[in-house]
Amino acid sequence: MTTEKAKFASALVVIPARGGSKGIPLKNLQVVGEHTLIARAINASLACPLTAQVLVSTDSDLIANEALQHGALVAKRPESISGDTASSESALLDALAQYEASGQTLPDIVVFVQCTSPFINPRSLTNAINAIALDRADVVFSAVEDHSFRWTTDSAGQAHAVGHDATHRPRRQDLPPSFRETGAFYAMRTSGFLEHHNRFFGRIGLEQVELHESYEIDTPEDLDLCRAIAHQDIIPASPSAPVNIDEVRRRGLDVDALITDFDGVHTNDTAIIAADGTEQVQVSRSDGMGIAQLRNQGIPLLILSTETNPIVSARAKKLGIDVLQGINNKAEALSTWLAANRLDPQRVAYVGNDINDLPAMALVGWPTAVADAREEARAHARLVLSRNGGQGAVREICDLILTARGSRPTSATKNFTRGEAHPRYTQAHA
Repeated sequence: MTTEKAKFASALVVIPARGGSKGIPLKNLQVVGEHTLIARAINASLACPLTAQVLVSTDSDLIANEALQHGALVAKRPESISGDTASSESALLDALAQYEASGQTLPDIVVFVQCTSPFINPRSLTNAINAIALDRADVVFSAVEDHSFRWTTDSAGQAHAVGHDATHRPRRQDLPPSFRETGAFYAMRTSGFLEHHNRFFGRIGLEQVELHESYEIDTPEDLDLCRAIAHQDIIPASPSAPVNIDEVRRRGLDVDALITDFDGVHTNDTAIIAADGTEQVQVSRSDGMGIAQLRNQGIPLLILSTETNPIVSARAKKLGIDVLQGINNKAEALSTWLAANRLDPQRVAYVGNDINDLPAMALVGWPTAVADAREEARAHARLVLSRNGGQGAVREICDLILTARGSRPTSATKNFTRGEAHPRYTQAHA
């Protein structure tokens, strides 16, 4: 098994995919929409910005070739664990052992993805991985809300209620939360999985997915249904699906908060260094006006920077917005800030330009990249701006937010002077 180090690594996705299947011959190579099931699983996994690499465990040369063509690594599964009775855990353990034996270091998180679930949303995978990375759980699995009344039958064919009182039919809104495991994916802390040899251990959380994400293919009828759904294009678009900048200009960007990186977003990612070691950077005055207009609307704003630099502090003070700098784990810092301000991450925009922005971009509903961002950031952005960093990119996204709120850009703010923080939000300096 040959490997290549990922530029940005967080989790290893392992996809077990046997060649044999009693119900559907070569099931994992069946086509749904435009791609095979194994290709759909690989593509969804690689679309998650927190995926380092995808590793397919298979006993089939056909599946191995398909996996390689779609950017996955391949671990050849031994015959001893390729039969119908072999557990998924045995395939995962073998794949991890081969990965480590090849000279790779196992990441802290491993994700078990099943390619029989054709409609996995990369956003759901990202949320599950983030929950473990932020130490909220040791295992996170995909689940769909389900308030079905379940029954079983005995040897005489008599029906018996399972988990509920058959004589009492409460309203759905009065029922406690209930979820069904979909089987699509299981994100796990690697050390815990290697210790327990089981996908469930420690603190277990769930990632609630949409109903269509829970569809699973076990029978020919399941396959026909999923093909029909994919053909009719009735699956809702992924929340992270890229959108055209011109489309956003027409309707605006409806978000509740704006977070930006500093270098490469407020600046052109270059600096002038004087003989005494001090730095100077160039910023756009129009960016400052856009920020002032958002402040005037009461919109929470934050600069989130990896480096600690007095220039960042000075610029944030002048703009009158929050700043967090010297942040190595941007996702953790952003998650804390969002919670403190009681903001829904799906209604937040984050503007970045480089690979260290990817974890934070993965947390929000509107991951955005400046026009001259690195390829990795552009690839994982839902929105790519038309302006470069330091050349009006911040003003561009400010105007989009104002458009959605029905506000025309103005030449002056009404309620706050430049450099004065909005009273709801406090300055945070490193």
